[in-house]
Amino acid sequence: MRKTRIASAAIAVVVGAALVTACSSSDSTGGGGSGDGSGIINAWSGEPQNPLVPTNTSENTGGRVVDSIFAGLVSYTPEGGVENEVADSIDTTDGQNYTVTLKDGWQFTDGTPVTAKSFVDAWNYGALSTNAQLQGSFFDPIQGYDEVAAENPTVQTMSGLEVVDDKTFTIELKQPEAAFPDRLGFAAYYPLPEVAYQDIAAFGENPIGNGPYKFAQEGAWQHNVRIDLVTNPDYAGNRKPANGGVSFILYSNLDTAYTDLLSNNVDVLDNVPASAVTTFESDLPDRTVNQPSASIETFTIPGRLAHFGGEEGVLRRQAISKAINRDQITEQIFNKTRTPAKDFTSPAIDGWTGDLSDVGNVEYDPEGAKALWAQADAIAPWSGTFSIAYNSDGGHQEWVDAVSNSIRNTLGIEAQGAPYPTFAQLRTEATNRTIATAFRSGWQGDYPQQYGFLAQNYQTGGSSNDGEYSNPEFDRLLRESAGETDKTKAQELTNQAQEILLNDLPAVPTWYRNAASGWSENVTNVKIGWDGIPIYNQIEKN
Repeated sequence: MRKTRIASAAIAVVVGAALVTACSSSDSTGGGGSGDGSGIINAWSGEPQNPLVPTNTSENTGGRVVDSIFAGLVSYTPEGGVENEVADSIDTTDGQNYTVTLKDGWQFTDGTPVTAKSFVDAWNYGALSTNAQLQGSFFDPIQGYDEVAAENPTVQTMSGLEVVDDKTFTIELKQPEAAFPDRLGFAAYYPLPEVAYQDIAAFGENPIGNGPYKFAQEGAWQHNVRIDLVTNPDYAGNRKPANGGVSFILYSNLDTAYTDLLSNNVDVLDNVPASAVTTFESDLPDRTVNQPSASIETFTIPGRLAHFGGEEGVLRRQAISKAINRDQITEQIFNKTRTPAKDFTSPAIDGWTGDLSDVGNVEYDPEGAKALWAQADAIAPWSGTFSIAYNSDGGHQEWVDAVSNSIRNTLGIEAQGAPYPTFAQLRTEATNRTIATAFRSGWQGDYPQQYGFLAQNYQTGGSSNDGEYSNPEFDRLLRESAGETDKTKAQELTNQAQEILLNDLPAVPTWYRNAASGWSENVTNVKIGWDGIPIYNQIEKN
């Protein structure tokens, strides 16, 4: 999903200034909300890819559930600011060595206390390569990560983590990183109760957390149907619920979800389908937002595919990117609820610029595209069909068809979509590296930093680097940017790293996604956060 403490000032993403809070009109919706706080919110979601273990949940349908039932050292405000949550303080004198002190009174929903060991054990579990956790690379900055993350680990725990007592632990990083504490509200850094390690797969089906909500009962996850959460009466954090719980309705079709929204059968839908982008604001008067969010949509072309390795692959990816008329697609398909991408992060994140070198590689240039394709053909003549895999349950067919048509018409090759029934199925093949085509990808900010977009997707060994891209110079620049204490110099290094990506195009940036969202007449006080996800705990049921 993709975060104030004493040691670093609160930050906010750019979108915070434009954050929209909206209530339904009083004549038909109950105005400010007349409920008693016990109503259950019915919210759209999809079937999560994996059991709900924080270190193994790398997509946003599972992530929104995990974020509802767990709490980390820090949490994020709707605007993207950072506040201490379980942490009382995160102190440092050098930006490399941190002492974390926990607040009193925190416990998991099985009644066991949240201790320093709860965090350290969870982080070590997530980092250990033999546990094959999708979020393992989030622990890369910590001293000792390389040893536990090796294919054949020589140790089981990171040397940079040490439990001092029940309320205190220390973190030693490989290098100074002043922004590291602000990442610690992301799911990979959540604590786990001791019972989790008895059977981690079973735990993921009925997780026990320390967040504002908990599973309504054992078996509350009815696969492909719903996940029922109720409030956690012992929750002591920043995100106190104004409702009695959230039921995530697991849809396999976005148009069906929108129909249910219009009939008040689902209360909040954070991503209206392409079929409704021209009508949703009139369909749902006073019950919509269309605001920037920290999200980018891309499609990945793995270098292991025929014709996409080495110099030939770079030329073909550049040609394909230049063949896409992003302006036309974002206007005609998305009615300007998307903005053509100029980089690999988001304008909603501090530091963004649309003036990087090689930005021309993500601009429509049909003649340039043809010339690059011809250069690639001189290396090895093209044969076959270019396909983009997508999940049918997410409303992606329209744009995939439009992109395929743009590529076909520009380059004179066969291009088409390759539909998968569900997001989980697509993600499983992408994660397992068995997918045999290009595939839709993208990123929703885990924490409000550009680093989160770049490290996990494109750094060698990154947790979501499903195209297996590797460029030592990019890795070096990104690592140096994270360790640079001068903000201006750090941004320069980040920009240089992005310019390498704009040349290599391990994924093809298409557009930034607005949070084009709507809600029913049954709820009020709906906010969409910096990352495009509803602030579920603040929603009130009439």
